[in-house]
Amino acid sequence: MDAKKTARKILDESYVGTMATVQQGKPFSRYMTFFTEDFTLYTATSKKTDKVDELEQNPNTHILIGYDGEGFGDEYLEIMGTVTISDEESMKKKVWNEHMEPYFTGPEDPDLVILKVTPDSMRLMNKKGEDPQDIQF
Repeated sequence: MDAKKTARKILDESYVGTMATVQQGKPFSRYMTFFTEDFTLYTATSKKTDKVDELEQNPNTHILIGYDGEGFGDEYLEIMGTVTISDEESMKKKVWNEHMEPYFTGPEDPDLVILKVTPDSMRLMNKKGEDPQDIQF
């Protein structure tokens, strides 16, 4: 399977990854749940979180997604991207699912925002000991 197809497979099958922002000039990472469309990633959060404040000041992010924890050779993606914060109803309805119910009253919750991650670059890592492969999208 070529690198782009492998990347697509990882994005289709992996939902949890780490997302780094910049907090007081230093990187800060947290686990997030992602939904994808093509090579664009989406994640839901509250507009009252530190990450939203951080992204308003610096919209750059670094995401790791796809590592299964099996050990050496696990394929994963390293994504550098730019984040747009959206409170559009259509976007919230698109991403909404029942797993968000403990945190939000529904897609109309005024605290719910969607972080849209547009990749600037993407690399496939650890493919059976091969060098990292840049993904063209």
